Amino acid sequence: MQKSVYIKTYGCQMNVYDSARMADVLAPRGYRQAEAPEDADLIILNTCHIREKAAEKVYSELGRLKRIKRERRAAGKDATIAVAGCVAQAEGAEIRRRAPAVDLVFGPQSYHRLPELLAEARRTGSAIGQAFEADEKFDTLPEESAFQGPSAFLTVQEGCDKFCTFCVVPYTRGAEYSRPAAAILAEARRMVAGGAREIALLGQNVNAYAGAAPGGVRGGAKGGGVWGLGRLIRELADVEGLERIRYTTSHPRDMDDELIAAHAEVPALMPYLHLPVQSGSDRILAAMNRKHTAADYRRTVDRLRAARPDLALSSDFIVGFPGETDQDFAATLKLVTEVGYAQAYSFKYSARPGTPAATADGQVPEAEKAARLAALQQLLEAQQAAFNHACIGRTMPVLLDRAGRKPGQMVGRSPWMQAVHVMAPPDRFGRIADIAIERATANSLAGHLAAAPAAPPRAPVGAGRSEGVRAA
Repeated sequence: MQKSVYIKTYGCQMNVYDSARMADVLAPRGYRQAEAPEDADLIILNTCHIREKAAEKVYSELGRLKRIKRERRAAGKDATIAVAGCVAQAEGAEIRRRAPAVDLVFGPQSYHRLPELLAEARRTGSAIGQAFEADEKFDTLPEESAFQGPSAFLTVQEGCDKFCTFCVVPYTRGAEYSRPAAAILAEARRMVAGGAREIALLGQNVNAYAGAAPGGVRGGAKGGGVWGLGRLIRELADVEGLERIRYTTSHPRDMDDELIAAHAEVPALMPYLHLPVQSGSDRILAAMNRKHTAADYRRTVDRLRAARPDLALSSDFIVGFPGETDQDFAATLKLVTEVGYAQAYSFKYSARPGTPAATADGQVPEAEKAARLAALQQLLEAQQAAFNHACIGRTMPVLLDRAGRKPGQMVGRSPWMQAVHVMAPPDRFGRIADIAIERATANSLAGHLAAAPAAPPRAPVGAGRSEGVRAA
């Protein structure tokens, strides 16, 4: 019998990937995807625990879903509510206590068992999915995946062994695990056969990837028969029809020689890298357990830019970490000015229950955190605006992967991850088009289809500085 599922995804690209795989797992059981929770027999909230007040947003949504469930059942329709992802892993018992309307709770390592867990919930009234080994999850995925579009996500690594003192990921996603290279290559070929032209490789620490080589031993431990991310990217670049490769999220400690060389030698690897630093203060970095210094980070950036001069960077920053002083914050502003970013994500520190930093001395007042965040974001936004405006007058290759808001408009991504708006005929969807850039805002570019071929990707802004801002 045909059933329907509605999946609401919170947080990172890995959750987007996980949600797509849930739909794949359910499809053979007769589930089609619904456009709204009111139309679904099964409603799944795939949650993220990274951002502030993540759990509160989930509970607020569950209050609304409780009413939908009651209305559907009054009409004689099925209604099952499930909470998945990192909040489910961290707060499973609390979710069941605070939201009795929830029938099923399962973490990110057990979504492959979703049909079995649903059967248990219907038989007993509720079910909680326990964590399983990551390789079991990936090994049981259906080989035929739903079409993600011209730009697709592919998880290659999960979990984290870094234990930054502010982060819950090691507790919700588990230890680092790298998928075997053969499985990744096979999934990439299926994605390309289905229309993908760009693949973004995902992992909590994606550049810690250490997967078994094809024909090698199974598992992810470093040693014989193991590929790093640089080797994996080189092999993926040979997949016919795959034109672009990206990866996220990286850790500065895992940016090795092989991967840096890939940036110089693999044209399909896009010149954009998300490399979180979190702080410019060595004292705060040590308190965060990042195990790198600001100087280490700068040296890594210099090596990357020497390998790929047109490389653009984005990063993550936390302000107001426990014990952060004005001098520590000034060191962050100094690093941002010296490095220069095309994009960045910045946040006030917020305590995550169970993490060491949550109970650390020296918690910074909210007003001080807000003032520091405003100052940091002003600098980062100026850098992003300068980076984008330097693109005006250039022609760049853009993968058109979605419809725009205006009739006849399409939107795509530049090599440097900027959103680019252009009027284009429908047959350009899913193709890389040369776009002459005419306008820029703080967050996007706009232009027209170019008659002449685009020049090879290069830095929109030169290596020099402009009014104290280095934007490439």
